Amino acid sequence: MAELQAALGMVFAWDVLAVILGASLFGLLIGAIPGLTATMATALLVPVTFFMEPLPAISAIVAATAMAIVAGDIPGALLRIPGTPASAAYTEEAYLMGRQGKIGQALGVNLACSVVGGLIGVAILAFFAPLVADFALRFTSDEYFWLALLGLSCAVLVSGADPLKGAISMLIGLLIAMVGMDSVSGQIRFTFGISDLLSGISILPVLIGLFAVAELLRRMPEIGHTHFPPPPPVEKPFSGVDGLMWQYKAGIARSGVLGTLIGALPGAGADIASWISYALSRKLSRTPEKYGTGHPEGLVAASSANNAALSGAYIPALVFGIPGDTITAIIIGVLMMKGITPGPDVFTSSATLVNAIFIVFILANLLLLPLGLLAIRGARHILAVPSSVLYPLILLFCIVGAFAANNSLLDVWLMLGLGLLAYFLVENDFPIGPMILAVILGPVVESNFMRSMIKANGELLVLFERPIAAMLGGLALLVWLAIIVSSVRSAWQTRASATSA
Repeated sequence: MAELQAALGMVFAWDVLAVILGASLFGLLIGAIPGLTATMATALLVPVTFFMEPLPAISAIVAATAMAIVAGDIPGALLRIPGTPASAAYTEEAYLMGRQGKIGQALGVNLACSVVGGLIGVAILAFFAPLVADFALRFTSDEYFWLALLGLSCAVLVSGADPLKGAISMLIGLLIAMVGMDSVSGQIRFTFGISDLLSGISILPVLIGLFAVAELLRRMPEIGHTHFPPPPPVEKPFSGVDGLMWQYKAGIARSGVLGTLIGALPGAGADIASWISYALSRKLSRTPEKYGTGHPEGLVAASSANNAALSGAYIPALVFGIPGDTITAIIIGVLMMKGITPGPDVFTSSATLVNAIFIVFILANLLLLPLGLLAIRGARHILAVPSSVLYPLILLFCIVGAFAANNSLLDVWLMLGLGLLAYFLVENDFPIGPMILAVILGPVVESNFMRSMIKANGELLVLFERPIAAMLGGLALLVWLAIIVSSVRSAWQTRASATSA
């Protein structure tokens, strides 16, 4: 009880509340502009969090992410353009509801279901994360090695239609993670005589480059040419929402739980949770033929799942230090910059901070209602921001943020170079998620593998001696087998279609 009271005191300090409010408004702005994602909003906040204490820093990212996901529903419903990837699953349904004169109801359902789904995810996070942490205290370097490797493997498996490209992206991330001095042997690697690289590549320019700069490069042709048509007026945004939510209450509960579980899978994230929940809802529906015509049932399911997935992604991040998605990868980077290493020990050494994070989640989800309504009402003004003004300001903010981390111009060049690399990868359908997960998890895999090998005098089979390690190792090997089979099948189908043509 004393820890809970201390956590409440930390969250309801004026500076933390001010950060939550400011980050929420920032997330609403970014999410409501088509093309600017929740991940980009998070990456842009990283330079600001560099100057904050741990709780305000995490609060800013949690609030901005939740708001950006919800705000991404607005251009989807008004313009048929999803604001974020997590909104893409139900953009068609929301837009068609608007064409039927139910635009206010569509946005009201999005908002209300996002709040409920987010609260379901927080409840599961608060209840299960400490239990999993107690279990994880028995882990040794063997289990952590397999767990981190399993996280990388799952990220490749769910990264897209071509697992081979996901694996290549992951290997590039591992190469970035290897730059600098080996933490176990002290061997210097890939520094090319540059002393600033001895401690490795800082996470801050990597995050900003891979997400913000790469996205800006993709959007560069739009500068000065992007013009969105005036959206229709939004009237009575909560009309009939209570009836729809009661009618589909089972779907909301199912999607909230499913979204949390999918979010907890490394590399999955809110967009995958939305698509799977939408597909499952259609399969279980009594009226599947109505889907794709402006039917609210799929809208209810998918919008409940995406915010629940945000909370679920924090379970492996807080318990094991393994990102559930790219946003929690950024969170882990921020915590590490603050001298806090996520893992089971954080629930005992920083229990008050963990409880405060749970409270921030609840507060951020409750704030979705008033601020989300404000965003719906002001959608016309948000969509009127010209790209020729917005994008150069974002680039300037990226450069300042990358330089401020270490007062190093090298970080700025690294940010720009990685942004250019990420741009070419995305343009050729290579996913970025596995790369950033590899940058975070690469040192975890390497250091724990080296510790296990030192203890076992190089005997690889020792990694399978402990029951939990053997189970995790078996799962990791099965995932890699699935990746190989999927790649071979994809290559065979491509060759067969080319032959038949």
